[in-house]
Amino acid sequence: MSDDNNTYEPPKIWEWDEDGGGRWAKINRPISGATHEKELPVGKHPLQLYSLATPNGVKVTVLLEELLAAGEKGAEYDAYLINISEGDQFSSGFVAANPNSKIPALWDRSTSTPTRVFESGAILLYLAEKFGKFIPQEHKARTECMNWLFWQMGSAPYLGGGFGHFYSYAPFKIKYCIDRFTMETKRQLDVLDKHLANNAYMAGDEYTIADMAIWPWYGGVMLNKVYEAGEFLSVDSYEHLMKWVLKINERSAVQRGSRVNRKWGPEEEQLIERHDASDFDK
Repeated sequence: MSDDNNTYEPPKIWEWDEDGGGRWAKINRPISGATHEKELPVGKHPLQLYSLATPNGVKVTVLLEELLAAGEKGAEYDAYLINISEGDQFSSGFVAANPNSKIPALWDRSTSTPTRVFESGAILLYLAEKFGKFIPQEHKARTECMNWLFWQMGSAPYLGGGFGHFYSYAPFKIKYCIDRFTMETKRQLDVLDKHLANNAYMAGDEYTIADMAIWPWYGGVMLNKVYEAGEFLSVDSYEHLMKWVLKINERSAVQRGSRVNRKWGPEEEQLIERHDASDFDK
């Protein structure tokens, strides 16, 4: 269905149409706060993650698996599924972890009083600093890492909430919206492609949290795992970006992290909850 001839006129005062938002209509509301009382489960490890294997969730589980692979035993974690389509993010326990009701959210119980961390970029930075891994120590390289980490946080909403929503999830196709966000998505892919023509990783020669932040979103698009829009976006034309995507995709920690809290796709790619390294073998 096309909406090219849309004659919609906004009312003087907007009112929420709870059933009018398409496939993901029920994951958002115009107000914040909890809708029901429910405490979050707590496992045996100091790090407690509450998430779902969307690109934002995968960023964090990839980092945790990379930390464990690097020998950081303190990075052991429990990962509990937050089913956003069922409203788990609006429980009182989750709202206490993240008042914005978005995954992922982390509790670090190794501190004198438990520390909550929300927003995926903040969690990456928190864990990288806590363990002193995957974040450059030299000032210039660290600044470049932060440049690209914050680039991802600012850019991905145009990819996900813009292009992805209108191309894949909106209840009908709107040419103006698809054209607008396709143009921006391709511009972003070109930014990455040009940068990676002269850099092994986002911050230079060192694999960092900037790569872990960007790969789930843009790697997902390039590998046609997000929105199934690879042909539409001509992803094969971004040669340097594709080389980087495939290089990171081969990392065993990335492969493990991509499975955690995943409840769709082939069964061998799913790990609904993660409480121990042996869970990957079950």
